[in-house]
Amino acid sequence: MLVVEDEPTINQAVTDRLRAEGYTVHQAYDGPAAVEAFGVHEPDVVVLDVMLPGFDGLEVCRRIQAVRPVPVLMLTARDDETDILIGLGVGADDYVTKPFRMREVVARTHALLRRVERAAELAAAPAATTDLGALRIDGPARRVTVDGADVHLTPLEFDLLAALAATPGAVRSREQLMSEVWGWSDASGTRTLDSHVKSLRAKIGAARVRTVHGVGYALETP
Repeated sequence: MLVVEDEPTINQAVTDRLRAEGYTVHQAYDGPAAVEAFGVHEPDVVVLDVMLPGFDGLEVCRRIQAVRPVPVLMLTARDDETDILIGLGVGADDYVTKPFRMREVVARTHALLRRVERAAELAAAPAATTDLGALRIDGPARRVTVDGADVHLTPLEFDLLAALAATPGAVRSREQLMSEVWGWSDASGTRTLDSHVKSLRAKIGAARVRTVHGVGYALETP
């Protein structure tokens, strides 16, 4: 794993806890060093602070995702929806807001690793192409178009859309989606799910994903 945090105390505390869980952990304290460390160590998960010297965590996320898709857990000091949506839009998978509990960071990183394993299983399975009016989801190519125009989704956004498209029109509970897409065994990460749904709506059209309050979401059929 790679931990990127400019505050030495927080960086070391996160690093120590992840090492205690059995992970090999490398550290970086600013944007340029994070990108360099990513290229050298090729981590499986990146724990990434948003506010960094050099350039910020959002730019780090853009640069590393351009090299190789990797799960990213953002650490943010502000529970600001705009910042969170921007982070998810450049490839972050999940976020925790400071101050956070170490066990929450550990649980989220475990879940990200499970999601990578789940994504590999889904990629190996036969994938279908789904047409829902103007929306086309090409499973084998992992490509989405609306009215013939490409829609650029992050890997996690595609997996979320594919999970909804598996049963068009049917309501999928938050628990089902968190389990299938993130690998979570409970609903403790539903704020992350809700943020990803908002990002997905912005890209494919808000009306295409219906909220069923208190239950979950459904992908609308024409």
